[in-house]
Amino acid sequence: NPVNLYGATKLCSDKLFVAGNSYAGGRSTIFSVVRYGNVVGSRGSVIPFFMKQRETGRLPITHMEMTRFWITLEQGVDFVLGCLERMGGGELFVPKIPSAKVVDLARAIGPDCALDDVGIRPGEKLHEMMISVDDARQTLEYDDFYVIAPTLPWWHPRAKGYEGGAPVPEGFVYSSERNTRWLSVEEIRALVAPFERAAGAT
Repeated sequence: NPVNLYGATKLCSDKLFVAGNSYAGGRSTIFSVVRYGNVVGSRGSVIPFFMKQRETGRLPITHMEMTRFWITLEQGVDFVLGCLERMGGGELFVPKIPSAKVVDLARAIGPDCALDDVGIRPGEKLHEMMISVDDARQTLEYDDFYVIAPTLPWWHPRAKGYEGGAPVPEGFVYSSERNTRWLSVEEIRALVAPFERAAGAT
């Protein structure tokens, strides 16, 4: 559900990779996609920005109800490697990961800072959506992840070893504000701690 050009290019890349299976012919090359949330501490993310900005005593918040999915780099790598082992070609894998309010992230990083509500920016989403209501029609749920099955005619969950997955209910949406798993301020502090130590060492 992209709202800007950047999001649209990511959606386009998803579609192109899945469609690549139709052009592979009889070759052994297969394509699948992993879709996940924000990587904790990645370059250009809000965490290093808040860590630098807190020196001013104020942190800008574009919306007090804004939420995001979060995953650590190690979790992301492990998930990708796991998907490489189970992929049959054409699937879109989505991990079950926690959400956090951006305002809680700010409170974890700058507990003594004033929070300024600066307004949502053009092209910025209030919440993240990783599985839309349209995707849900092809989505299977597992303990730790979802699989959005392709509509390719040769793909069948049983043939690809996907027994045990349950179809999600009609109207299902996997978005950051509807998540059942939430990071507390204390849990966010624990995730940010390694970056705090690294910043202190430089």
